[in-house]
Amino acid sequence: MSQDVFTQLVDAHYAPLFRFALSLARREADACDLVQQTFYIWAKKGGALRETAKAKSWLFTTLYREFLRVRRREARATSLEDLPPGEQDIAAEEVDRVAKMDAATVVGALQAVDEIFRAPLTLFYLEDMSYLEIAETLDVPIGTVMSRLSRGKTQLRLALERAELAAKVVPFSSGSGRKQA
Repeated sequence: MSQDVFTQLVDAHYAPLFRFALSLARREADACDLVQQTFYIWAKKGGALRETAKAKSWLFTTLYREFLRVRRREARATSLEDLPPGEQDIAAEEVDRVAKMDAATVVGALQAVDEIFRAPLTLFYLEDMSYLEIAETLDVPIGTVMSRLSRGKTQLRLALERAELAAKVVPFSSGSGRKQA
């Protein structure tokens, strides 16, 4: 593969891959590492891809697998106290408040969603991938993609509701409220 072709590939796919990596890793430095590792793997193995039209899917799949590999390695050193609490199945009423929220609030709420649900949400809404493309990228059945999207939307709604409630909380002043004579 020529340097020009590789440069074009990086230019075309770096930003979407970085957004996906950031949604998974939650830290900019880790997202940069994931994207860099993905392009490194492409440089080593990408030439074997028969259909160049599938490069985008290959890159997203490789990035996700690399994220899982890193996460498994880190999980071996994780104590039980550091594990996230189990999923709470709380019914959430449909609300259309997202349009009124700023991007930082929505991104923060997305980061609160469990990773297993955050990945399909990011690929579907931010990367405009189809269910089939998401299934191929994450290496899961389409039914699993639909289920994870549904549960992810529920978690996202709850996180957005919590963020909206937190924004309405007025902090108490540090004084006791009484005047001193």
